[in-house]
Amino acid sequence: MLARIFKPAQNAMQSGKAATTRWVLEYEPEIPLKVDPLMGYTSSADMRQQVHLEFETKTEAIAYAERNGIPYRVLPDNERTPKKVSYSDNFRFGRPQPWTH
Repeated sequence: MLARIFKPAQNAMQSGKAATTRWVLEYEPEIPLKVDPLMGYTSSADMRQQVHLEFETKTEAIAYAERNGIPYRVLPDNERTPKKVSYSDNFRFGRPQPWTH
């Protein structure tokens, strides 16, 4: 019944940060997923896998877990490091590779 507290990663398909501002508490799966032989669906009898709690800060999530006696593990926050990209560098004189179409 170990829970993990983490900040979700940014969506790879979009540049916005809308879903990455909150901290999430989820339970780690205790029972492995089973594959249905007829339809190919995956299922589990573990109902705690459906619990997904969101908090404004990491301290709120930790306080909730401690208040309810839930053992938890805090995963490190993976902050995005933006790269400096300049459009004019594509056309500069001393470019290592010549610009082509």
